[in-house]
Amino acid sequence: MIEARLSLRRLIALALAGTAAMAAALTLASASGATSPDAVTAAAAPCKTSGLVIWSNNGAGGGTAGSIFYKIRFTNLSGQVCTLKGFPKVAAVNLAGKRVGAVAQQEAGQVPNPVKLANGATTTALLRVVDPGNFSPSACHEVMVAGLRVTPPGQSYSKLVPVPFATCSLAGQKTLSVGVVK
Repeated sequence: MIEARLSLRRLIALALAGTAAMAAALTLASASGATSPDAVTAAAAPCKTSGLVIWSNNGAGGGTAGSIFYKIRFTNLSGQVCTLKGFPKVAAVNLAGKRVGAVAQQEAGQVPNPVKLANGATTTALLRVVDPGNFSPSACHEVMVAGLRVTPPGQSYSKLVPVPFATCSLAGQKTLSVGVVK
């Protein structure tokens, strides 16, 4: 019985010494600039195109004088948390998937912030399409497009999103602009 108490005391002393050593190591790591376990788990890898569903269900989109707005949605189905940050690359395409007109410009004055997406979560970027009626027919060459080719921020692969709308086919007309992922 005395030996059992002595063994229990030794175990408690060893456990306390281990806890103190762990606390000292964490304090030293923090002071030296090492990353804490919480900071490592807080960072998520960039979302890959292959793990995203890119879509829009706006129908005709929302409009203002001279422009129509579409929400481009990014749904994470990768099975893990990932991060999007910045502007997607967007271009109008015909039925064959070939680009029509100019690629979308980035909306001025918008600051990209990381958006952490849990599996199954969705975030959006706003696309503005200038009404082709704002341009002379000879400067625009209005056409109906089948949709969009969208490349998520920081990625090199794109996906096609079926969203038919009218736009200018001449690359010199800047009819599309896109905002940051929010």
